[in-house]
Amino acid sequence: MGFDLVLVRHGRTAWNREVRFRGQMDVPLDEVGQDQARAVARAIQRRWPNAAALYASPLSRARQTAAPIGAALGLPVQIHAGLRDVDYGAWTGLTPDEAAAREPERYNLWVMAPGQVRFPDGETLGDVQARLQQVLDEMAAAHSGERVILVAHVVVNRVLLCTLLGLTLDAFWRLGQENGAINLAHYQAGDSVVECLNDTAHLQGGFDV
Repeated sequence: MGFDLVLVRHGRTAWNREVRFRGQMDVPLDEVGQDQARAVARAIQRRWPNAAALYASPLSRARQTAAPIGAALGLPVQIHAGLRDVDYGAWTGLTPDEAAAREPERYNLWVMAPGQVRFPDGETLGDVQARLQQVLDEMAAAHSGERVILVAHVVVNRVLLCTLLGLTLDAFWRLGQENGAINLAHYQAGDSVVECLNDTAHLQGGFDV
């Protein structure tokens, strides 16, 4: 039967604004990110008020984005370690230009073939995908026929969407995923469908989602 999945990217942080590799560094939302989190909560409350469960990455930017969703729906925010961001290792805190200057070959591979990169002293996208598959299997067992909300990160969301769409991880850059974006999918092993991708209309002030 599978389950319906509302996938949210957390709101903006100072390191998003500065364009730094965040990874597992615990960077909180900035004021814009807090506004985005509230807008996400309003949008989800309008569209999916009967969601069965809400899960978030352990990192504060995801928990802070999930909190108003939980308040709007009357759901506790359940922390799931499998949703934590990728470990960028030695690149954590660097800007793209700094990473490119430090390791030009690895950075070029990241741009051209991201599925083949292991971050220095960190993870690969394949490592992230393996733990996300465990998350999907767990959710399918616990929430068959229900709708769940997951609040995570740009890398996590792109890898999860690649998985749902049956794309290789080298397609990573082809999937948009803005701060505060909402995605909608139905997960069923071997037969998943993505119905909405990178929806940010609720952040624009012109449309309701």
